[in-house]
Amino acid sequence: MGCPVGIGPEIILRHALRTDSTPPFTPVILGDLGVLTRCAAELSLSVALSPWLPGTPLPTAALPVIELSRLPRDLPWGSPTPATATAMAHYIKEGVGLARDGILDAIATCPISKAALQAAGYPYPGHTEMLAALTGAAEVAMMMVGSRLRVTLVTIHCPLGEVPARLTTEAVLRLIRMTHGSLRRDFAMAQPHLAVAGLNPHAGENGLFGSEEGTIIEPAVQQARGEGIAVEGPFPPDTVFFKAAAGAYDAVVCMYHDQGLIPFKLLHFSDGVNVTLGLPIVRTSVDHGTAYDIAGRGRADASSLAAAVNLAAVISANRKRFDHRP
Repeated sequence: MGCPVGIGPEIILRHALRTDSTPPFTPVILGDLGVLTRCAAELSLSVALSPWLPGTPLPTAALPVIELSRLPRDLPWGSPTPATATAMAHYIKEGVGLARDGILDAIATCPISKAALQAAGYPYPGHTEMLAALTGAAEVAMMMVGSRLRVTLVTIHCPLGEVPARLTTEAVLRLIRMTHGSLRRDFAMAQPHLAVAGLNPHAGENGLFGSEEGTIIEPAVQQARGEGIAVEGPFPPDTVFFKAAAGAYDAVVCMYHDQGLIPFKLLHFSDGVNVTLGLPIVRTSVDHGTAYDIAGRGRADASSLAAAVNLAAVISANRKRFDHRP
């Protein structure tokens, strides 16, 4: 459910109303039944909800809710508290545990407040880093997925001024491998084709505007090509996304957060999905924040959550087929 006083409860309910009556999966909500019931009543969203415990029969006429918190009904929307932050973290931990135990095939997460998470004593910059710690994953990466564009990020949540120092040939090569592997396993692509963006304007213009392309990025691309990965670059960042969105590449490996997310959200602000690569479980997420300014006002859009849930089901099915190939 994400942050209980963000738009997570509303988009869950709106998604339930727009989901086909016989989806190819059984959705289960991890969160607060009282908050969801209140949200449904306040916004006149007619969604049947029922408490559920793993191992018991699933309800047939209502959405099953694993009750992980019982927050006060009068909490103001858009105002996180220590209690909502603790509940938010609890949902994540329980979701990971249920997925690792095979009770859930995948998890799709609603938005959290990074500041509230840290204020509650969880020292993670965001969902991705917390999930890595909870699962013991040695290497994780963020992939943003839309119908026209996929991007992965070498560096994620760090100041822009620290990006050049954090870039290494090993880090770029590792992400190329992870992106290629995910496209094959999670997206069922037999021969994915990758592009790599440069760091500097015009991809450095042969060293005129920076040397990272020649000293760091190009060696990673060449080594990946030597391993049989179809990858090209580094390309000027101002042209590579246009080509990828037109179908020339299956994904773009980006050097830093906004390099990849600005073009991505320009195309997929409402229907984009965040996929965490490198986890032993399937995890997708909405590509937007808690939107505290509109929480509880009936203005939230469930498109990204719908895409995240559907993609989680697709990836789960693809992984099972890939892992059981003859």
